[in-house]
Amino acid sequence: MTTAVVLSFAALVLLCALALLWSRWPAWLKGLLVLAVTAFYFYADDALHALSGLPSRDALPERFVLLAAVIEEPGAKGKGALHVWVNELHDGKPAAQPRAYRLPYRKDLHALLDEGMKKVRQGVSQMGTAEPKSGTKGFAWLRPGSDEQAVKIRDLPVPQLPEK
Repeated sequence: MTTAVVLSFAALVLLCALALLWSRWPAWLKGLLVLAVTAFYFYADDALHALSGLPSRDALPERFVLLAAVIEEPGAKGKGALHVWVNELHDGKPAAQPRAYRLPYRKDLHALLDEGMKKVRQGVSQMGTAEPKSGTKGFAWLRPGSDEQAVKIRDLPVPQLPEK
């Protein structure tokens, strides 16, 4: 599907280039066309990023249920990554569909996810919370690594059933 989107965007850029080079449109209209195609590129990139099948590089939800985790340890081939499959919690209820996330490798988070997955395999559901790490104020894009989160995982509380 992404190949089709890339080819469609390439065709749009080709049509834009043809319109810029061989049309008799006024300069302001050509400038508007360039701005529109540029804005469409960023919109399409965001839409593709949000596809459910691809792991998201976004921050983890504030509260979630841990479903699965795959850990790629750092080595000669790469920096490593933590792939996590979670189901976000809204008002104590899980979301309709789970979501995959890709997190940068951190040794402490590796140990936390490993312990959580051991409990999941034993049948103990795990609930997690993710809060942004506190740091200096200002624009986050000026401080690389400022988007890290403090992740905690614990046993999901057993639901209390009403008496008969």
